[in-house]
Parts: sequence; structure tokens; C-alpha cells
Amino acid sequence: MAKKGLLIHYEYCTGCMACVVACKQEHDYPAGRWGIMVNDCTRETEGRVQVDFLPFPTDLCDLCARRTHQGKRPACVKHCMAECMFYGELHDLAKKMETMPRSVLFVPK
Repeated sequence: MAKKGLLIHYEYCTGCMACVVACKQEHDYPAGRWGIMVNDCTRETEGRVQVDFLPFPTDLCDLCARRTHQGKRPACVKHCMAECMFYGELHDLAKKMETMPRSVLFVPK
């Protein structure tokens, strides 16, 4: 079986936190524990302020193994309102990443 991963095209992430809420509800994590978090990065370039949001899986992320075993997408991917998260086989995601310059690929342990 091919290894699976999560591709996040953060150029389009709006910081809505739907992935964070979906993950927390799916796994019933206690307060202060998260499977995915969203960081914001603010920078000024050429006199303009740019804010980027970067969802990143934590060490608790198992890519919703229970859901994906049933053929479903991880909760974060299903609920991503910007549709900027993709789940699949690593070689497919790596190929897709070639056309997404502002993206990251997460591979669980």
C-alpha cells in the first residue's frame, strides 16, 4: 500500500480554523491538545502588509486513520472551506505540489 500524506496549499488558506475545529471534534482532544493548528505569518513587503495562514499538523495527527480506513477523507480536508488541503498518495501529492509553489507536504510518522 502506498504511503499517504496531506498537501496544504497555504496560499489560499483564509485562517478560518475549520480544520482545527473539525479535527478537535473528530478526535475529542482535551483542552490544550490539537491535531492541527493554524499559525499566522505577517510580513511587510514593498510597503504592503501580507498575512499568510499556515495550517500545520501536530504530533497527534494520524491523518484520521479511522476515517481514512473507511475510505473517507481526513476531517481537516473534508471541512476545509478554502479547499486548499488535499489527502492522497505521496507520489500524487508531490506531483500536484509542482504546480503549487506556496504549499507544504505533511507525511505522518
